[in-house]
Amino acid sequence: MKLQGLIIAIIVLAGLTGALYWSNQHKPAESTEASAGTSPKILSLKEDDISRIELKKKTGDELVLARDGAGKWQLTAPRPLPVEQATVSPMLSTLSTLTSDRLVEEKASNLGQYGLAQPTLEADITQKNNQTTKLLLGDDTPTGNAVYVKVEGNPRVFTVASYNRNSLDKSVNDLRDKRLLTVDPEKISQIELLAKKQDIEFGRNKDSWQIEKPKPMRADGFQVDELVRTLTDARMDLSSQNDEKKINAAFAGAAPVATAKVTDASGVQELQVRKNKDDYYAKSSAVAGIFKVANNVGTGLDKGLEDFRNKKLFDFGYNDPDKIEIHEGAKSYFLTRTGSDWWNGNGKKMDVGSVGALLDKLRDLSADKFPDTGFTTPDLIASVTSNDGKRTEKVLISKSGDRYVAKRENEPSLYELDSKTVGDLQKAAEEMKEANPATPSKATSK
Repeated sequence: MKLQGLIIAIIVLAGLTGALYWSNQHKPAESTEASAGTSPKILSLKEDDISRIELKKKTGDELVLARDGAGKWQLTAPRPLPVEQATVSPMLSTLSTLTSDRLVEEKASNLGQYGLAQPTLEADITQKNNQTTKLLLGDDTPTGNAVYVKVEGNPRVFTVASYNRNSLDKSVNDLRDKRLLTVDPEKISQIELLAKKQDIEFGRNKDSWQIEKPKPMRADGFQVDELVRTLTDARMDLSSQNDEKKINAAFAGAAPVATAKVTDASGVQELQVRKNKDDYYAKSSAVAGIFKVANNVGTGLDKGLEDFRNKKLFDFGYNDPDKIEIHEGAKSYFLTRTGSDWWNGNGKKMDVGSVGALLDKLRDLSADKFPDTGFTTPDLIASVTSNDGKRTEKVLISKSGDRYVAKRENEPSLYELDSKTVGDLQKAAEEMKEANPATPSKATSK
């Protein structure tokens, strides 16, 4: 029995040895991938030294990226086009420091089994010294989360995570600069907007916007900033660029929505936007062609003068002013601030909450409309001094029927106010009270 058991063990051991030998001679890709424990670097280049990238796809598509004299990336093939610089950064990061997941073979003799005889993607990387490195990317591994790669001239085959290929496998539309206007948002000094049959011109003084045309008016800075954002964020919708003739015809037959002229340090750029049914199309002086654009570009430009006018009567915002003065018939209110404390004209300390309520009502004074007439003798005058005494705003309010019309001192614009808004301001002024006297301590009371 012992002899029989020994013979069986020998037979089993021989079978296992034979299987192991056969496995070593006929390793499938997945097992060889799992057998290696090292993760050597495949590429180690300096991003700043990379001057040219040529991508060749198995489908026959090719594109070339190259730095210009200023160090900016440009597409040079299949046709010259500007590049959105941020789209090149992931490619440079991948190509400069590509690390393998695993080493598959030290000396691969059959590249076809890895899809590397005819690579899915080839990336030719040229450095400043004109040295070129060719990276070959082949098939997915059996697990599907990695891809086989090698460097031409090096016999080793590696696997890398699939996201590395995704960062390189780009089309012209992926890389090209899709901006319709290439102005610098921070350096825009003037915008002219022709929309809703109105010609509006905005001028910028540092961070403050002013309406200059059709006449000088206060601008709502938030709304003008939104206009700037709409213009500078306008992008080509390249998903529908397959039929250029169809898009050109749609633009030609579309209704004009708006034309914007934007000026920065580089000059003037113009954007025309039109609407055809539910779609918006744009033509820019900064880039050749006509493109479909997102609907928010059209709706963001389809605005009139009143959309951009500042409806607030006061500009002190949420900064606490230094002084408040209100006159209403025989009633007068004088307030000055020291630190966080408020004092009335008699030198009495005021209740902070009641003064805060008055400040809120002054901030809330906002126009419903901009009438041309209706202002007469003022019934209420409110002055607010802020910015450490450097700015004083005076608003004069007169009653007009069941509503009120107001104006800012030395400004021609009129503002129509709801009667409730003015009533709330009058009530807040009347309800101001002095601060409660401090309760004396026990030591003091003795």
